[in-house]
Amino acid sequence: MYSNKEIWNVTYPIFLGLLAQNVINVTDTAFLGHVSEVALGAAAMGGLLYICVYTVAFGFSVGSQILIARRNGEGNYRSVGQVMWQGTAFSFAMAVVLLAVMYMAAEPLIRLLITSDAIFHATYEFFTWRIWGFLFAFVNVMFRALYIGITQTKTLTMNAVVMALVNVVLDYALVFGELGFPEMGIKGAALASVIAEASSLVFFLCYTYFRVDLKKYGLNRFGRFDWAMVGRILRISCFTMVQYFLAMAIWFVFFMALERLGQRQLAIANIVRSVYVVMLIPVQALSTTANTLVSNLIGAGGVSQVIRLLHKIAKMSFLFMLVCVALCVIFPHAILSVYTNEAALLTESVSALYVVCVAMVVASVANVYFNGISGTGNTQAALVLEVGVQVFYALYIIVVGMVIQAPVDVCFTTELIYYVLMLTFSLIYLKKAKWQNKKI
Repeated sequence: MYSNKEIWNVTYPIFLGLLAQNVINVTDTAFLGHVSEVALGAAAMGGLLYICVYTVAFGFSVGSQILIARRNGEGNYRSVGQVMWQGTAFSFAMAVVLLAVMYMAAEPLIRLLITSDAIFHATYEFFTWRIWGFLFAFVNVMFRALYIGITQTKTLTMNAVVMALVNVVLDYALVFGELGFPEMGIKGAALASVIAEASSLVFFLCYTYFRVDLKKYGLNRFGRFDWAMVGRILRISCFTMVQYFLAMAIWFVFFMALERLGQRQLAIANIVRSVYVVMLIPVQALSTTANTLVSNLIGAGGVSQVIRLLHKIAKMSFLFMLVCVALCVIFPHAILSVYTNEAALLTESVSALYVVCVAMVVASVANVYFNGISGTGNTQAALVLEVGVQVFYALYIIVVGMVIQAPVDVCFTTELIYYVLMLTFSLIYLKKAKWQNKKI
C-alpha cells in the first residue's frame, strides 16, 4: 500500500507539469482578453476544436501509460521501450493524417459550428495556425505516458517549465509585437503555442537520451514496426481515445450554445472556463496518480488494496480543492482580473465562477474514482460510464443553453450534474463490478 508521501512524490511533479502545460491555454486567454472580446471568443472556440482532436492522441497515450505502468509494476522493464516506441510511431502517423484532414476541413467545419462572422474569421485564423502543434504534441504525450508509467514524474515538471516559459515570452512578443517581433494578434498566440510544444519535444528527446537508462527500459532499440504491439495498445486505448474525445466534444457543444447567446456571454464563459481549468489541475494530477498507482499495484499483486488507495487519494484531492475554492470565493475579482480589466465583464463573471466552485468540490472526488476504473485496465467500462453521463450532459445544455437560452451561470450548473453522476456511477462500478482479475 502506498503512503501519503509516496502518493505525493508521484503527484506533485505531475501537478507542476500540468500547471505549466496549462499556462499555454491560460496565457492565450489572458493575453487575448486584453485584445478584444472577439479574439477571446475565437481563442475559446479554436482552442477547444484543437483540443478535441488532440484528445485522440491523449487517449491513446493513456492506454499506453496503463500498459507501461503494468509492465513496470511486474518488473518487466525491457518491455516498456517496445510499448513506448511503437506507440510513438503510431501517434506521430495519426498527427500527420489529422493535420492534413483538419487543414482541409477547417473552413467548412468552423462555418458549420459558428454563427457570428467575426468570430468565424478569427477562429479560422487561430485554428489553421494552431493545428501545426499536432506534429509535436502527439509525440509529447507518449513521453508523458512513459515517465508517468515508470513513476519518474519529476521529468514532467522540468519539461513543462521549459514549455511554459517559451509560451509566455512568445505570447507577449507575438500577440502585441514586442521584443522586436511583428504584431500578429490571435495568430501570434497560436504560433507561440506551437513553438512551445516543439520546445517540449526537444527537451524530452534530449533528457531521455542523456539521463535515462535506455538499456534497462528497452529504449535503446526501436526494431521493426510491430502491428501486434500497436494492436495491444489500441485494445486498451481505443476506449480512452473515444472517451477523451467525447469529453471535449461535449465542451464544444457547451460553447456552441453560448456562442449563440452573443459575444459577451462567450467571453464570460471562456474566462470562467480558464479559471476552471486551473482549478482542475490538482484534481487531474491526483487522478493521473490514481490511474498509474492502481495499475502498478495490480501488477505487483496488490488488488485487495486498490479501494483503500483510491479512498486515500480522493481525500487528498478533496482537501486540496477546498483550499482552491476558498481562494476563489474570497478573491473572485482579483482572480478574474487576470483575464480582463473591464469592470462590467468582471462583475458578470463572478456568479458563474461560484457555480464552477461548487462543481469542483464534487469533481475533486469523482475524477479520482473514475480514473481508478481506467487504472484497472477496464477502459471499456470507463467509456460506457462516460458516454452515459455525457448523453445527459448534452441534452441538458441543449435545453438550457440553446432552447431556454439561460445565462452563463445557469449553463454552468451542467458541470455539477456531470460530476455528481460520474461519482455515483464510479462508486457503484468499483463496489459491484468484477474488475479484480482484468488482464492486459
